[in-house]
Formats: sequence, structure tokens, C-alpha cells
Amino acid sequence: MPGTMVVTWTTFNDTESKVEYSLLGARLFEMSAIGHATLFVDSGTEKRKMFIHRVTLRGLKPAASYVYHCGSEEGWSDVFFFTALNDSTTSSPRFALYGDLGNENPQSLARLQKETQLGTYDVILHIGDFAYDMHEDNARIGDEFMRQIESIAAYVPYMTCPGNHEATYNFSNYRNRFSMPGQTESLWYSWNLGSAHIISISTEVYFYLDFGQDLLFKQYDWLEKDLEEANKPENRAVRPWIITMGHRPMYCSDDDQDDCTKFESYVRLGRNDTKPPAPGLEDLFYRYGVDVELWAHEHTYERLWPVYGDKVFNGSREQPYVNPKAPVHIITGSAGCREKTDKFNPNPKEWSAFRSRDYGYSRMQVVNGTHLYLEQVSDDQNGKVIDSIWVVKEKHGFSAWV
Repeated sequence: MPGTMVVTWTTFNDTESKVEYSLLGARLFEMSAIGHATLFVDSGTEKRKMFIHRVTLRGLKPAASYVYHCGSEEGWSDVFFFTALNDSTTSSPRFALYGDLGNENPQSLARLQKETQLGTYDVILHIGDFAYDMHEDNARIGDEFMRQIESIAAYVPYMTCPGNHEATYNFSNYRNRFSMPGQTESLWYSWNLGSAHIISISTEVYFYLDFGQDLLFKQYDWLEKDLEEANKPENRAVRPWIITMGHRPMYCSDDDQDDCTKFESYVRLGRNDTKPPAPGLEDLFYRYGVDVELWAHEHTYERLWPVYGDKVFNGSREQPYVNPKAPVHIITGSAGCREKTDKFNPNPKEWSAFRSRDYGYSRMQVVNGTHLYLEQVSDDQNGKVIDSIWVVKEKHGFSAWV
């Protein structure tokens, strides 16, 4: 929702949920908001209890900066600051994007902390796989991870989607600890910023069928409705870019015998072993003119040429990303975790445009309705930008492909 921000924190006692805040430079904490706490009992042997607090700050002025702390009379957090999102469709929001960031070996974290606090980003997109793993040591690893990312997530909206490392106890640590829009326990949702409509999905519904096949079909139906709404001419005119984020990619050239290494990716093509057969997402995204698809899971960075149906559809030989004839896929899963980075298949298919095994993360700026910029930062090379593209589209939607 424009003009709102949700603040989430955890305590081990049942206390009031309160945020005191003020405009930067005004009298400190002159406003306050009350929320509520939900009891979360971890499913590990100790059945540890924690209270997850959520407070929504409303009526925020677009692009204004606020200082705040959260807690109750029992105790307060440090003081943090944030800038309310600019709700103008002509703003040019800047994102940091990555997946697969763990407590051990979180190599990119220091650089991301500093850049976030310097105001480099408006939003962070964490594309699945947190902590490694949040449920471990009776969810203390989850606590530790949340403390680690506080130095980022307390300053900018930290937007997430679930990955395979969240699956234990039916994703309960993920569903309880994060507060994404919509009423789906943060599993899938969409939101708008600048000239973009951003959709976050769970690729995991294709893999953990024992947690309920219905989720797979529910998400698909929701996605179709959401894409249909986003493609109404009056909506697409104002927010021409449709960007998706999901953990497991449809295509990748890592040499790890994972889902997308074998050509028939479930996320891309669906599953025939369910009743009824489960549809994949590639055709759906193509049909509704999704422009850019962001993925992680592979512990590497890979940029693809515009691709559909395993074939390359470049805009032209000279300018592949100018009016591309298919969606642009980016895989960014090398932020750093205990599993290190992955190896690549030495002979990738022709859709693979650029690959790197360096630790790092991606940046994206939705500049305006026609121009979007993406780049990859190598943490191994002290923050050097090792890859960048401009995606330029004079028209959006299915008709842009033909």
C-alpha cells in the first residue's frame, strides 16, 4: 500500500507492539503506532516460543525520511531510519537483488549494509534461501539471521520469496518471520513501485507436494488473475514493466544436476505426475508479456539472452535487449552461504549470455516506462561491476513479442 510501511520484530516475552517515529529533523518520536504480536512456536525439539510483532505505519509522505524505534515500555530497539517509498509512477526505484544468503560465509553482507545505509537502494529483493537454515538449532539460526540482516532490513523494505531451504516444518519459520503484502503468509504476492508491477512467487509449490498440491493450483490461479489485472490497458499504460521473482530458475547452466540443469524444469513446464497435471509458468508469463524474471538458487550469477521455449529471441544481433522478443532472465544466487559457489557446465546452451562464479549481488533500476538497467557487482573484486545491460522496450505486453 502506498504511504505505509510494516515494521516486524521478535521478542521472547509477550509485550506490547509499538513503533514510535517522526520525520527526520522533527521532534523525535512524536508519532506512534500500535500493532499486534503473533505467537510462533518453532517445531524443533525445544518448541521455542517467540512473539512476532507487526506494526503498520500509515499516512507516510512519499519519499520523506523517518526515524523510528520499536518495542514497548519493557525495552526499545536501536534507532533506525527509512525513506517512505515514492508512490509516483514516474519515480525510478533502485533495487539490490540476490538469493542464497546464509549466516556462515555471508560474503556480500558488509557491502550491502554499507550501501543500504548510504541510501543506494530503495528496496531489497531477497529471492529465497535464508540463513541456512532458519529452523536449525531450534530456530536460533533464524534468530541470528534476522539480527544479521537487521543492518539492511531496518532501513529499506526487505521483500522476500520462499526458497527450498525454508521448507522444514512446512515453511513455518519463513511464513512467521516475514511480513509481505497480501494474505498468503508471504508465499506469493504482488505490489507496485514506479513504472513496475512486481510479482513474488513460490517455486517451491512445485516440489513439496506433500505440503498440499492445492497450493500449486491456488498460486497459478492467483497469478493468472494478477497478470490479467496488470495487463488491463489502463494499468499497463501506467506500469508497463512486469517483473517476477521466484527462487528456482526455469533455465540455468550450473553443473549440479538440479531441476533446471535437466531440460524439463517443473517451474517452467509444470508436472504431469499430479492430478490434474500442474501447469508450468513459462507459457503463462510469456502470454502476459512478463518483461524480466529474477531467480536465484544456483550459487552463481547468470544472465540469459531473451529466451522462450529454450530458444533465443534477441531484439536484434547488435542490440539483443532492445525490444527483445521474449522475457529476460537473471539468476543471482551468489550472495554467500556455507555451500559456497557452484560450478558451471562447460558447454552451456546458446541462451546463456554471461556467467560468473564470483560472490556478489545484482542491482536493478527501473528508470522509466521504456528503460530498465541491470548490473552485477562482484564482491570478490571489491565491488567492481562485472556485467551490465539496458533492457529497452518501446512496447510491453504480449504484442511486444510478435
